[in-house]
Amino acid sequence: MTTTTRVAPPTITPRAPRSPAPRRRASAVLVATWVGCLAVLAFWWQGASPAVAAAPGGALMSVGELAGLLASFLVCAQVLLIARVPWFERSVGFDRLVAWHRSLGTTVVLLVVTHVALMIVGGALLDQVTVWAEVPSVLRTQPYLWWALIGTVLFLAVGVSSARLARQRLRYEAWFAIHLTIYAGIFLAFFHQIAGGTHFVASPWARVAWILLYSATAGAILVWRVVLPLLDHRALQLRVSAVVPEGRGLVSVWLTGAGLSRLHARAGQHLLVRFVSRGHLGTAHPYSLSMVPTDDRLRLTIGALGDHSAAVAGLRPGTRVQVEGPFGRFTADRATTHQVLLVGGGAGIGPVRALAEDLVLRGHEVVVVHRAHTADGLALAGEFTPSARLRYVPVPGRRALLGYDPLAPAHLRGLVPDIAARDVFVCGPEAMITTVVRSARALGVPASAIHREEIG
Repeated sequence: MTTTTRVAPPTITPRAPRSPAPRRRASAVLVATWVGCLAVLAFWWQGASPAVAAAPGGALMSVGELAGLLASFLVCAQVLLIARVPWFERSVGFDRLVAWHRSLGTTVVLLVVTHVALMIVGGALLDQVTVWAEVPSVLRTQPYLWWALIGTVLFLAVGVSSARLARQRLRYEAWFAIHLTIYAGIFLAFFHQIAGGTHFVASPWARVAWILLYSATAGAILVWRVVLPLLDHRALQLRVSAVVPEGRGLVSVWLTGAGLSRLHARAGQHLLVRFVSRGHLGTAHPYSLSMVPTDDRLRLTIGALGDHSAAVAGLRPGTRVQVEGPFGRFTADRATTHQVLLVGGGAGIGPVRALAEDLVLRGHEVVVVHRAHTADGLALAGEFTPSARLRYVPVPGRRALLGYDPLAPAHLRGLVPDIAARDVFVCGPEAMITTVVRSARALGVPASAIHREEIG
């Protein structure tokens, strides 16, 4: 498809001020986490024994107890971030919640390791034995520490498997199975603290507070990740109605159901999708909507980026589907101007296509830049019907063959001369997003007007 000429030059309108409410709510989540950490610190300080802390070994063990308490509190916060609690998702956004979850995961693992190391070294100093002799001694005299040992091993396994290098080598299904063991690790650590933690043995009120914290966390997981998705699955009766090949490595999966409006899904968002079929039932994967959903059908356009997504092409019509969500803030209501630039590549063209439809329906003037390595990779190109409100710009070709990067500042400005006056939405592989964001900033687009969604 060739680039069309705009019927009339757009009227440049001032950017609408961004509502500060989401930023305030995101700050509230961070503040609550810090307040919780300070409360844990105060609880530890109140229960610390001056006599024990006077000796070097006792001081090390006391600090080790603090590390354990903080790790236990933060792991609850970490789990709550990805418990699919709607208020968190609307306040912060799913991508940022996942990023915070990962950052907290690193912190929790470091605190757990610190706790174990300080408790062993401090105990060895108090008992006047070697570190190697201290470990079997405490395991023999304090049987509940075996639970803590197993829990620590599970925490370390999850931490190592979540490292970037390990994630690149592990299949998603293997990583997910390892990740699930963290719930057993959390339970074992909790049981160890309640049964033998210095601060809890002496204080029934502390035990009650800790039990309530963990019970509330477990309740949130059960409600929003198990019970409600099962109820939605029963009500929506989602099934695969068709699997349609699109461009190279891309297929569209059409789903039909009843009363899909109750999902309140918007163009540009994604769902966590579980196909009730052999090879798919074990895990749910995030797939973006590629059209504005209706009351009885929706469409996902999926790239073959791994074993699971590649196998989607073999799904049969009639396959039942369970979804969670929707998630994400890559939506039309984030646009602050009348003019919008959408840049999509790979499977990212799915949410871009849905977003273009929604923006045009809202009256925006839209330019879509579609990046692909080859012409047959321009999936859904035929659905971008040129009009006075929509201009479609296909950009196929590998950089090595073109001799330049068509998304570099000079070339992007050639494709969209008025880019500085537009909101920029970009969705696709990480490298492409990085290039577009840098180019847009270099061409005068403010950071607040750049919206991104990474796929693959």
